[in-house]
Amino acid sequence: MEYQDLIYEKGDAIATITLNRPERLNAISLPMLSSLSAALRDADADPSIRVILLTGAGRGFCAGLDLRDLFGGSAGEAPMGIRFDLANSPPMVLHTTDKPVLCALNGPAAGYGAVFARRGIVPESGGAWLLPRLIGWAKAMELVFRGRILDAQEALALGLVNAVVPQERLADEARAWATEIAANAPLAVQAAKRLMRLSLEGSFEESVHHAYLQLLLLFRSEDFQEGVRSFLEKRQPFFTGR
Repeated sequence: MEYQDLIYEKGDAIATITLNRPERLNAISLPMLSSLSAALRDADADPSIRVILLTGAGRGFCAGLDLRDLFGGSAGEAPMGIRFDLANSPPMVLHTTDKPVLCALNGPAAGYGAVFARRGIVPESGGAWLLPRLIGWAKAMELVFRGRILDAQEALALGLVNAVVPQERLADEARAWATEIAANAPLAVQAAKRLMRLSLEGSFEESVHHAYLQLLLLFRSEDFQEGVRSFLEKRQPFFTGR
């Protein structure tokens, strides 16, 4: 399909989705909302794709929803008639995407849970659910109530990002991570993601049972047989996703 305000590229089992409004620091337009959800769903359903890489064009990652679009280019009243399709919004789609999604934050990021107290609104789109689980209740309250803006090292210390690298190395580093993940058994990677997502809300006993059910399916896969053979033969495995 034709995507608006983003670039969708495929290669080496990796789908790269690039937010593409660099003149607006990739602020999310209404067309971008639906295009991003569609691109994520397309990548998740594509058997040739094993990893999704999300990034932004230009010097910023994303400036959040484009308020000029939302307010019709003025600072007047919010258009009360506007409606979002929450069930198909990017955060909901991301949450249910089975394939691993890596984000290469190439610059400033705002919205979807950041600095909302400074705009008179709350952390929406799952921000209030995710943030306490990622960094704990106390730190989440601090960031939300104070509307704090974090630099890269603070985000790393809090566990909001996995690594910080120089700007000139970002694309190569993100691609290297994606390539490493794509080389693993895709059925197992996706099953592990589903299992951990379910475990966010379930009990220990439920997690153990869910893992057992996933194993029953994985034991029957060609990739499991290849994993065992490659271990015994002391070689790198070649997984096919079957």
